Order: sequence, then C-alpha cells, then structure tokens
Amino acid sequence: MVKGDRATWKANYFVKIGRLLEEYPRIFIVGADNVRSKQMQQIRVSLRGMAEILMGKNTMMCKAIRAHIPNNPNLEKLLPHIKGNVGLVFSKEDPVAVRDKLLENKVAAPA
Repeated sequence: MVKGDRATWKANYFVKIGRLLEEYPRIFIVGADNVRSKQMQQIRVSLRGMAEILMGKNTMMCKAIRAHIPNNPNLEKLLPHIKGNVGLVFSKEDPVAVRDKLLENKVAAPA
C-alpha cells in the first residue's frame, strides 16, 4: 500500500482513529511483540465483523486519543498503557468473546 506523502498519510490516520473512537465503545490494548505478519493476518481475519485492529505509532495514537478526550473523558485512562509495541482493538461485541478470539490466535514464541 502506497502511503503518499507523509502529511496526507498522517491526516488520514487521524481521521481513521477518530472514526474508530466514535464508532466503537470498547477498546483493547494488545501487545504485538514477536507477532509475525502471517499471525497478524490470521488474527485480523478471525476478528472480521467482530472487531477492528489498529496498529501505528504510539505518539500518533496518543495525540489522536488526546484530541477525543473532550468527547469521552474515559479515554484518558488508556494513555499510560500505550507503551512499547502495542495496537488497539476496537469492538462493539462482548469483551469476553473478543478476548477469547484473540487468545485463540495466540502462538507460543519460538525458543
């Protein structure tokens, strides 16, 4: 996928995360260390219709979340947890069902 220029890509990213924050009431923060692209693809396919995964730069995620704090003050609780290699999973479904679906796709790290 071609990003285009950096300013356009960032603007589109902020629009996308803003739409997700408004549309989905539940957000999971998931660690993505040692997750291969094939495994990430399988996770995305298994969550299709149930949840959306958003990966990106932590600073951009935090900046977009801070912009939406006036609409939803509870989002401020997420900010301290966005550290390291993390992604956001947005969902309207039952949190237990989404968590179970995520754990189904968990693979042991190679030794």
